[in-house]
Amino acid sequence: MTPVLLVHSGGFTSRQWKKLEAALAPTHRVIAPDLVGYGARPRWPAGEPFHFQADVDLLLSIATEPMHVVGHSYGGLLALQLALQAPARVRSLALYEPVAFGVLDRADFDLPAFDPAAPDAWLEAFVDWWNGQGAWQRLGDDTKAAFRDVAWKLSEEVRSLCSDRTGARYAAVVQPTLLLGGGKTTALERRVLDTLAVTLPHATLRIFPELGHMGPITHAGLVNAAIVEHVVASGG
Repeated sequence: MTPVLLVHSGGFTSRQWKKLEAALAPTHRVIAPDLVGYGARPRWPAGEPFHFQADVDLLLSIATEPMHVVGHSYGGLLALQLALQAPARVRSLALYEPVAFGVLDRADFDLPAFDPAAPDAWLEAFVDWWNGQGAWQRLGDDTKAAFRDVAWKLSEEVRSLCSDRTGARYAAVVQPTLLLGGGKTTALERRVLDTLAVTLPHATLRIFPELGHMGPITHAGLVNAAIVEHVVASGG
């Protein structure tokens, strides 16, 4: 069966794709790894610098044959980088709000400095930036604890992607690409989607008006149906 690689968002694990795995499993070989520092993998040491290329390298070690690649947020950025660095290994892309801020002249992703000894201030700013004021406070205790567990690695992902300047080089990504987004996302992310839609030669942009940045989790059925349709239409 044709393989499909599912790349999770920053702060989460491969478990975010369980429903999509179930939808694809009857017809595809699904590969859903945990990224560096997540899930069963050892945590990235607090205070040690990290660059998203290390996660791209992990995906390069997994994608040893042509496969469809699905990514959400940070996972979408990694999927784009994978297609750029190893185009022969990517059949198609389905990306929900990839944080490819490098396509913009400036990314106003203004967050406080991260303090490993007191991560909540940064995490609250991060979660609220994406999901609206008060979003962090509305999270359950278990979810907050899970974020704290990976907070340093997450903050380093953000730091490295904000300094990325891949930009127009994404025009070399010629695989069929489905760009997905929510109508309730941030203005910055919508700019990313609109820019990618004209930069990638074979991209289709689809916006779900009622969804936000976490659409693949909050409205999995709706998003997953679009992804499955794209994968099948892209030759597998």
